Amino acid sequence: METSLNNTPLADVHVALGAKMVGFGGWNMPLQYESILAEWEYNRKTVSLFDCSHMGEFMIKGDAVACGLDRIVVQTIVDMPVNTCRYGAMLNENGGVIDDLIVYRKGPEDWMVVVNAANIEKDAAHFRAHLNANARFEDASFKTAKLDLQGPRSRDVLKVLVPGIEQLTYYAFGQFQIAGTPCLISRTGYTGELGYEIYCPWEKCKEIWQNILDNDTVKPTGLGVRDVLRVEMCYSLYGHELDETISPLEAGLDKFIDGNKDFIGRKAVSARPPQRTIGCFTSTSRKSPRAGNKIFDAAGNDIGVVTSGTFSPALQAGIGIGFMSRHSKEAGGQVFFGDEKNKAAAIVAKRPFYKNGSLKA
Repeated sequence: METSLNNTPLADVHVALGAKMVGFGGWNMPLQYESILAEWEYNRKTVSLFDCSHMGEFMIKGDAVACGLDRIVVQTIVDMPVNTCRYGAMLNENGGVIDDLIVYRKGPEDWMVVVNAANIEKDAAHFRAHLNANARFEDASFKTAKLDLQGPRSRDVLKVLVPGIEQLTYYAFGQFQIAGTPCLISRTGYTGELGYEIYCPWEKCKEIWQNILDNDTVKPTGLGVRDVLRVEMCYSLYGHELDETISPLEAGLDKFIDGNKDFIGRKAVSARPPQRTIGCFTSTSRKSPRAGNKIFDAAGNDIGVVTSGTFSPALQAGIGIGFMSRHSKEAGGQVFFGDEKNKAAAIVAKRPFYKNGSLKA
């Protein structure tokens, strides 16, 4: 049975601007406006605007520990300063990743949690099941739109519209206004470049989108190049590097786990030392790996599987992320990707592939 797709507030705007539209995570989204290569170059060198209104936003009121929020997420949140945010995840009882997410602390007992678009419904059910009577929970995903302004020129563009935005540090946020509309703006993103994520009322999204695009420096950009940008940075994508069968240790999320607190799935994670972990590799040619390709060692042994792959304009080579047996991850070692009949050579690399970005400029 065909399932209808959700539309962001900008669906008709994307069509009018000539975007190629595709289904993604249950949403009708712009894949690209120009070629992927042109959009990649513009984002890496200038500034791009993405519609990310498909992402989910949950609003939670309550003391982090007393209401159960602290136990739901794996990262440290009780010591977060107000107006900062932290990346992490939430797990099932078996230690698998239900979703990766970012927690925003808006006040001492005022939180926003941003989750992946395809997981909004199941994530909301998980929060409702594990928050207690001390919490107030609202799924504001269809009230809250999200625009991502990313690229080395993003600060220059935004400070004209938002005085004081240049004071924001990495993974900090504040309450601002764009054209008179209140917005939460954080200095975060998914591209490896300097950038900002703008959360605004759903009904004001078109107006804010146009206000930003009125600056001729900015170009609208699709999800196709966003995937290339995130693979170059070795950022995980739910459904590829993360899912409910994958432990956070396998996925390389160790540094985001607070080992000094209890959280759902902790016992299972501790009892399941990973036999494989995430790694990355660079093709010795322009041939690109694809999700599902096998990874082989130099002797031809099957040692893992590709979870994400693409052609990297930065390296002019194919690049891949995948799960590999632990002993196979030493940088500089040779591996192969493909299948038993067709294998392409690659070299194990250090994360990230792209190292020259403006992320923390």
